[in-house]
Amino acid sequence: MRPARHLLTSLIWLATLPALSSAHPLAFTETTVVLRPDGTFQADLMVDLDALAMGAPQDTDDASLVATLTSLERDEFENRLNRMRRLFERRVRLRFDGTPAPFEVEFPDYGTPAATESTIPTVLGLTARLTGTVPLGATELEFFASRAFSEVDLTIQDEIRNITRRNLLEPGARSDLFSLTRPVADPSPLSIGTRYLQFGFVHIIPRGLDHILFVLGLFLLGAQLRPLVWQVTAFTLAHAVTLSLAVLEMVSLPARLVEPLIALSIVYVAAENMLTDRLTVWRPALVFGFGLLHGLGFAGVLRELGLPDQELWLGLLTFNLGIELGQLTVICSALIAVGWCRHHPWYRARVTVPGSCAIAAIGLYWTIARVVNV
Repeated sequence: MRPARHLLTSLIWLATLPALSSAHPLAFTETTVVLRPDGTFQADLMVDLDALAMGAPQDTDDASLVATLTSLERDEFENRLNRMRRLFERRVRLRFDGTPAPFEVEFPDYGTPAATESTIPTVLGLTARLTGTVPLGATELEFFASRAFSEVDLTIQDEIRNITRRNLLEPGARSDLFSLTRPVADPSPLSIGTRYLQFGFVHIIPRGLDHILFVLGLFLLGAQLRPLVWQVTAFTLAHAVTLSLAVLEMVSLPARLVEPLIALSIVYVAAENMLTDRLTVWRPALVFGFGLLHGLGFAGVLRELGLPDQELWLGLLTFNLGIELGQLTVICSALIAVGWCRHHPWYRARVTVPGSCAIAAIGLYWTIARVVNV
């Protein structure tokens, strides 16, 4: 019985995590480094600065952050700005020939329409700007951001040679060396495929909580693996189709419609689990339809990340593969936790029904939150 309790505890824990709300949805730390002809550099990092100033998670509700920041005394507000500057100085490095270059830190959105007239409320905006001088005779550049930041979507623009390169970095990883003197080689297909595979997997584990709950809902139906295989196959085919079509700009639906429907699909699957212990004839078709919705959700992240122009299909394929590996990991973890008792008479009453009830409650909460806030 302990694994069954662990599964239910994990689902209840998920319910305490923030739903999609009025927070800046920055899945990546979008970073642009510009090397200028006058020998200077500028690095813009897109970060929820209000959350950073308050030491809060990046998905914290922005209205509450604004209220807290605007209530601070002037001295305390300036102290927080100074602490943020020191944080960037300690946690970000632009290394030229292995040596970190000093830089100034400013927040150019603060007090401008980019912050004051933003759709989502903010005080400081989203841009941290680092500026400095490229050392004379430097031949290589390396960028680093600590694990205090999410995955980095890095773009380096060399205005002197009119060269632009992108790099996707895991938290705490260093970028590839960017040569300032020699021709810059395009990334290899292997490196592109590996990176997009990783980002597809990460979008499921740990970031895809709604997709995890949907797959767990499919897992909990009945004691036989065949119904699970049918459902997961339908779900996989469907989201692969809409993910591809959406990224290729052949299909598009607004997030304010897609995200609540994804949450509602979780409610439906969990509710049906409580009403029947058999795979109904219409369930695979419904799961296929829900998969189409989830594919549009995946596409939103991939559009934000972007695909490499030179290897578009490779990036799309490996991102899809990463998603599938994430889903398989979820299923394997569930099998390890409660698979041994799936054929016991009490499995449905003690695992399927309580687990599905918790999933339905979380899905309903997310549905309401997304309708109100998206």
